[in-house]
Amino acid sequence: MLFGQEHIERYEATDGAEGHDWQGGTKTLILTTTGRKSGEPRKAPLIYGEHDGTYLVVASKGGAPEPPAWYVNLQADPSATIQVWGERIPVTARDATPEEKPELWKIMTSEWPAYDEYQTKTDRQIPVVVLEPAAGA
Repeated sequence: MLFGQEHIERYEATDGAEGHDWQGGTKTLILTTTGRKSGEPRKAPLIYGEHDGTYLVVASKGGAPEPPAWYVNLQADPSATIQVWGERIPVTARDATPEEKPELWKIMTSEWPAYDEYQTKTDRQIPVVVLEPAAGA
């Protein structure tokens, strides 16, 4: 099973042939953010869903009390790039609104049911992040 840096490297080297499909049917993308302190590109393999032409990811960190670093980076700079299979897509990130979140959460728990369990482990509301492709992308 691919994980972490190895997952990123195999995904990029094979245009997702290795790494897009993960753990028996879950699909992943590679999110590249700008490090809020370093200014350097930071990559993370993330489970994703799709809704109305956007991509969805969940800032769960397994239910930890603090959000994942990639999420904090997006809060500082919402411009990012995702790789889905061999396609690299510029996106702008935003949190799902309270009105959107119930529907989008259902989409994401159908991709990875453990998100419901992760939410029970933490007092913070785990965000669903909407990644909107840039105009023309």
